[in-house]
Amino acid sequence: MFWQEDKDENAPYQVPDDMVDLSFKLQGRSLPLDHAHALSAALLAALPWLEEEADAGIHLIHVAESGNGWFRPEDVEHELLQLSRRTRMSLRLPKHRIEDAHVLLEKGISVQGHGLSFSDPKVKLFSPVSTQFSRYVITDPEQPEADFLQSVAGQIRALGIPVKKLMAGKSHVFQTPDGKLPTRSVMIADLEPEQAVLLQQKGVGEGRKMGCGLFIPHKGIKSVG
Repeated sequence: MFWQEDKDENAPYQVPDDMVDLSFKLQGRSLPLDHAHALSAALLAALPWLEEEADAGIHLIHVAESGNGWFRPEDVEHELLQLSRRTRMSLRLPKHRIEDAHVLLEKGISVQGHGLSFSDPKVKLFSPVSTQFSRYVITDPEQPEADFLQSVAGQIRALGIPVKKLMAGKSHVFQTPDGKLPTRSVMIADLEPEQAVLLQQKGVGEGRKMGCGLFIPHKGIKSVG
């Protein structure tokens, strides 16, 4: 006999823990404003297995855009990010790699001569909120915005996620030893909880180890529009 119960639509969605964000408190004074490649290289040297994990990623380090009269610098060649006592860094990891990443607690890294050490690791499950945001999705600078969005939408649909509301935002260029890496921010709305979590698990495009294609929850697309 084959017997399948109907799905309980009233049951709350349980966010899976097979992929998570592992956050560390940072001890350090400053970082280069454009630290994507240097941070990636330092962490891959400290955690060589990270390269093998296709869905794993490195969130870039951000501090407040403005506050107490301070504004985020724009001169990537000469300005630095000043780290506070509350600054944290997150790795997007499969659950079975959490303990492996704790090796960072025992040894620091150097990002272009700027020393960092790590403490207070915390595991954070993905958010099921309906609006998700990626600060950096790799793009072709010659590609029109409509074509860029069509490409991103196609990648999201390939995950089995319908695309209802999608918009592009700020452009940003990273410097790498191979040249410039252009990106754009992307926001998607009206996701079901399962879809929002899946998008965080898989991301879009390339460059996960440099902070690209990683989605995080956002308060809502209306605040941007």
